[in-house]
Parts: sequence; C-alpha cells; structure tokens
Amino acid sequence: MYVNGKFVPENQPVISVFDHGFLYGDGVFEGIRAYNGRVFKLREHVDRLFDSAKAIDLDIGMSKEAMEEAILETLRKNNFKDAYIRPIVSRGNGDLGLDPLKCDKANVFIVAKTMSSLYDTMELKAITVGVRRNAPDALSPNIKSLNYLNNILAKIEANAKGGQEAIFLDHNGFVAEGSGDNIFIIKNGVVYTPPTINNLKGITRATAIELLEKNKIPTRVENISLFDVYTADEIFVTGTAAEAAAVVWVDGRTIGAGKTGPVTALMLKEFEKITSTTGTEIYTAKKAPARAASAKPAAKTAAAKPAAKTAAKPAAKAPAAKTAAKPAAKAPAAKTAAKAPAKKPAAKPAAKKPAARK
Repeated sequence: MYVNGKFVPENQPVISVFDHGFLYGDGVFEGIRAYNGRVFKLREHVDRLFDSAKAIDLDIGMSKEAMEEAILETLRKNNFKDAYIRPIVSRGNGDLGLDPLKCDKANVFIVAKTMSSLYDTMELKAITVGVRRNAPDALSPNIKSLNYLNNILAKIEANAKGGQEAIFLDHNGFVAEGSGDNIFIIKNGVVYTPPTINNLKGITRATAIELLEKNKIPTRVENISLFDVYTADEIFVTGTAAEAAAVVWVDGRTIGAGKTGPVTALMLKEFEKITSTTGTEIYTAKKAPARAASAKPAAKTAAAKPAAKTAAKPAAKAPAAKTAAKPAAKAPAAKTAAKAPAKKPAAKPAAKKPAARK
C-alpha cells in the first residue's frame, strides 16, 4: 500500500491514533476500479476526490497528476490488472481536540485489493429505511468523507429487516439513493433518477446515463417518490463498488416481473462492455497521461513563439520583407511589400500569422 510517497506492507501499522481521520472521520476518500489492465474513469475519480477535499478545506499536498500516477504505481507494485482501489486522505496528525489547525499535514494512503461486486446477487431486495440521508445544508452527500455513519446506520437497518440494500429518503421524503449506490427506476420505457442535490454525484451513475442515452432510451433527472418506486417496471442501482445490479423487491412489493428487466439487462451489458475496454492503462505507460488542462497552455506557448519571431524579423530588417515575398514568387504584390514603409512589412507577416499556426 502507498503511504505518503512510500510503499509498505499492508499489515504494517502506519496511522497514528492522533490522526484526525481516525479520531473524527476528518478526511475524504474515493472508490475506483481497474478492469482488464485499465483503470476506469481514473481522472473523474481523482477530480471528485479533490472536490471533496476542497469542500472540507483539506489540502491534499500533491497534484492531481501525482495522485493519478501514485494510484497506477500502487497497482503495478501489486501486479494487479483487476482491482478495487481506495485512495484515502486524512487531515493528518493533531491532538485530541477538533481543531483542524492543530493538524500538521494531510496523510495520503492508497489501498488496492481484488474485490468482486459489492453484492452476492445481481437481483436485490431493498428496504426503505427510517434513517434520512444527510441534508445538503448540514453535510452534503457529495462529500465522500471518512465519516460514513449515515450510510452505515442505513445498512444496519436494512440488514435487520432482511434487505440487501437500503433506500434512503431525504428530509423532504423524496428518494435519495442507496446506502452505497445511486438508484434508477424505469416506467413505461422512461428512466428516472433523482437529482444529485440529495445524493452522491456518482461516476457510475453518469456512465449509466450516457449508456442509456447512447441506446436512445429517454432518461430524466427529477424527484422520485416511494409511490414511483413501488409502481416501477424496473429498478437498478449503480456504484463503483456495487457496479450495477437490478432491484426486484422493495418493502414487500415485487418490482415488475420480479426479475431483471430488459432496460436493466441492456444497461448491464453495455456497462460490462465499456468497463472492459476503456480506461487508463496501467502497464503500457510508466506515467499517467498528462491532463489536457495543463497541456493546453504549453501548446499555445509553443505555437506563439515562432509567430512572434516571424513578426519581429521584418520590423527589424528590410530583407525580412524579401523572405516574406519569396512564397509569392514574382507577383507584383511582393514588390509592393518591399517598397512599403517599415510598418507595413511588419503587418504583412502578422496577417499570415493564423496560417502559420494552423
């Protein structure tokens, strides 16, 4: 496992009891999967990790590019092609008080393990739990914090009532999500999923929406009630750990035909295909691909330099005008350019500047 820039055996103790992630759940994490030698949606997961950290004012202490490379190197060190990866960032070591200012710097851990789907079956029974999803004005569900007690309490209740998954309602009584996944319902050929104000902005959720739209299946993001859940033709859930699974029974009610429906089956097939064929390759490149955002400025600078030199030469020396005239061969326009005042030759190359950039 990766610990603050080093790799250590997973059974080696590395966390101080004064780490605020351990003491108070003060930190963030991500769940990522690798399939067939590729990390699925690596960049999106790292972006979400950094968004969670920013939301709680936590400085991770490394760049996104460095985090991506550390994740890939952790997989290489373990010789994994298929794995579940858990980057964890805690506030760091402090004292027994709550004050984050008492913590010196963040601790970064990356754990990778082989792991099958979160569920033992692809057709789940779900229970609507009395525990409400965290209100966004208290603790946003979009922060993947190390304090997962809200989710754990829901799971405890579902377990006690014979369900394999819990269904959260928000403080307004609308369906929010599962304890570890986003929820979709299908009615009359249309797919519905709740807005992410009351649930996690799931990366697998976004992938499912893309796959549904690609297959011309109408998808709507809007509030869902328990009535909508009970009367749905199909239900499925998505998540990185959960992957994707059908829900065939909720609170004693059979959903649809009581088995995986056609829309869910299509989505599961498409999801398996995309996860096995796309992603950041682990072993072909020693480093993670450069981010487009950081690469663009460099490209612009490189393109601008030659243009600047071309514009400068005619302004400084008359022969530059002849150089500019050469491509035009014996055209009269070139002679005119040569006799023109010094300012005009400088303007001519500037006019050709866009062509040079292309």
